[in-house]
Amino acid sequence: MLLAMRIIAGSYRSRTLQAPPGMATRPTSDRLRETLFNVLAPRIEGARFLDLYSGSGAVGIEAMSRGAEQVDFVERSEPALLVLRKNLAQLGLTAGFRVHPTSVSSALKKYKPGTAFDIVFLDPPYDAVQEYAATLSFLGSAASSVLADDVLVIAEHRKKQALEDRYGQLRRTRLLQQGDAALSFYALSQPNVG
Repeated sequence: MLLAMRIIAGSYRSRTLQAPPGMATRPTSDRLRETLFNVLAPRIEGARFLDLYSGSGAVGIEAMSRGAEQVDFVERSEPALLVLRKNLAQLGLTAGFRVHPTSVSSALKKYKPGTAFDIVFLDPPYDAVQEYAATLSFLGSAASSVLADDVLVIAEHRKKQALEDRYGQLRRTRLLQQGDAALSFYALSQPNVG
């Protein structure tokens, strides 16, 4: 049985989305998504948004609903991809997004320098602890050339799971906690050169 969530605000407000069944994909709660987008509100209009470990696509679709110019979804789980594509089709979305059915590391390696994502959201499965360090370290080093100078990288994680304050050029600027979940916000410590 598929779980249902809702889009919180924007052009698709109150429309429902499906989430894959089981615990392998843990959707960001409506409440935490609302908190996230309250913080992102001044930056979302016209943004290039990268949704890593997309699952159902709820976070990226919320970004589209609120005016993001382009959303890239990266997800390799076949059940999650089926639900993500169904959610996009159900809303009638045909442009302004790309779906990359591959691993996060493979997707990040394929982007050309200067891609300039404004916002990057990552929400690996909570039990895949190594994915946080690997992805944040890659974004803070080799993949930093695909980030805008004023990028905001947000990682959703368990409140009890401590993430580092720095990953290469990324430094944590804010930590929000809600229930058992937390959001760590990172920015580039120095703008990209060249």
